[in-house]
Amino acid sequence: MKKIQKGFTLIELMIVVAIIGILAAIAIPQFNEYRAKANDTSAVADAKNGITAIISSLR
Repeated sequence: MKKIQKGFTLIELMIVVAIIGILAAIAIPQFNEYRAKANDTSAVADAKNGITAIISSLR
């Protein structure tokens, strides 16, 4: 009678964890860069809105 294998071996699990770690190491800096760009864009928009509000209140 042949034994049926259930689940994953330790090596398989370690490989999956390593792949996830590599992908995270690539993705996290990209995410931070996109977030910084979004914050910069938001700051510029807020400044433009502030200038518009000041100009319209002077009229």
